Amino acid sequence: MSLLTQKTLSKKFSVSGIGVHTGARVNMSVLPASANTGIIFKRIDLKNNNLIIPSYNNVVDATLCTTVSNEHNVKVSTIEHLMGAFYGLGIDNAIVELDSQEVPIIDGSAKKFVELILEAGFKNYEDPIKLIKIENKVELIDGNKSISIDKSNVTSEIDFEIKYENPTIQTQRNKVSLFEDDLNDIFNSRTFCLYEDLKKLEKLGLGKGGSLDNAVVVKGNSILNKEGLRNNLEFVNHKILDCMGDLYLSGYRIIGSVKCSQGGHSLTNKLLRKLFADKKNYSLIEIKGKNLPHSFANRSQLRSIA
Repeated sequence: MSLLTQKTLSKKFSVSGIGVHTGARVNMSVLPASANTGIIFKRIDLKNNNLIIPSYNNVVDATLCTTVSNEHNVKVSTIEHLMGAFYGLGIDNAIVELDSQEVPIIDGSAKKFVELILEAGFKNYEDPIKLIKIENKVELIDGNKSISIDKSNVTSEIDFEIKYENPTIQTQRNKVSLFEDDLNDIFNSRTFCLYEDLKKLEKLGLGKGGSLDNAVVVKGNSILNKEGLRNNLEFVNHKILDCMGDLYLSGYRIIGSVKCSQGGHSLTNKLLRKLFADKKNYSLIEIKGKNLPHSFANRSQLRSIA
């Protein structure tokens, strides 16, 4: 069990793979970072201007993945699964080095990232963690899509719903508390697409690295992946993973309640932009107590700051 102080990795880990959209081979290493560094991406294939901060206001594309850029138009894309692993495991500080533009998709989930982080182990600092506490409800509605974030006294939760006409996916809904629940099903849930959408991705120049090894493909009543689904709510659980990663572009984990229907990367980013547009909507707090168990926080320990 760890303290409620800032956390990084005990040692570096590396992983290689392909980008699901670029199809490019990429080598990625995640290194420990000092307290108050936050998460920083570094494009080591470039000599200059190669640092990118994964912040909501640095998002330049959120069509089918989340892409961030620095002021020199140096980008890194498909960061949401790794960021979701950082959020769920309470990693406050890390340097992510890549020799290409896109984070490797691996199997389409955060499973491998979580395993590698746990294998590397954690290092705690004396510096207290910082959390964003929601003070006022913020809501966005875009046609049949909606997302909101509201006060929550002592927890961070996501309530997500998807609705598909496809008979296999249909309507799925799940609600998780990120500070308290077992997140294994969330971490293990893979990205998915409809078979009939594959040609659309091709026309957009996306999905060049996609395959049944890194995505669940649904065709009518069938799952084309031989192994089937990893859990009964894998479709909506993957959306929750994406949402976790996109919310971490706030720079901090959040004490608040998110409710989303049929949303995605773009809607979550718009929510963060609206949230931070008014300082009355939130406050930034520090957890100063020591020797409090759990990897990031839990209900009983947060009562004193609620």
